[in-house]
Amino acid sequence: MPLPKPEQKYSYADYLTWNEGERWELLDGMAYMQAAPSRIHQQISMELATQFHTYFKNKTCRVFAAPFCVRLDNEASDNDIKNVVEPDITIVCDISKLDERGCKGSPDLIIEILSPTSGKTDKLIKFDKYEKAAVTEYWIVEPDSKLISVFVLQPNNRYGRPEMYSEEDKIRVSIFTDLEIDLKPVFKTL
Repeated sequence: MPLPKPEQKYSYADYLTWNEGERWELLDGMAYMQAAPSRIHQQISMELATQFHTYFKNKTCRVFAAPFCVRLDNEASDNDIKNVVEPDITIVCDISKLDERGCKGSPDLIIEILSPTSGKTDKLIKFDKYEKAAVTEYWIVEPDSKLISVFVLQPNNRYGRPEMYSEEDKIRVSIFTDLEIDLKPVFKTL
């Protein structure tokens, strides 16, 4: 299939026909190509995923690192799904949402690690999509400033004011109260 056109709207059915060697996301049917992550991005992702994976060993929740497809829409037909993302880290506790293609519905926690080109998309567009899809907790990691913003869904189905963490902190994960993520090793090698 030829590359998606910026002005055209696509569905998950279209997405499934694209080259598997390329990383694409759909936001309201608009196609966004994902650049290959940097070494620093990968180091941060690996350390965070390792800490989560260690905690979830022998528990029902599952941790997935990108590339991992999340269909935010709960539409029955692939032609009706217009929001498909590949978060850097995805945590799903309701395993009925998992299938051979990834996750269909809202994960419990999503982490996006900013790159020089993804800031606007992650902070505005995806923020809105994750909030509307009722993703319980959303983290935005900023490698350059060594900061993490944690947004937690409130009873009004909106994200509250973010909790901010730096490289010296530990994050107590709100949806898993006995889990702390130590940020020293996350940012240590930067």
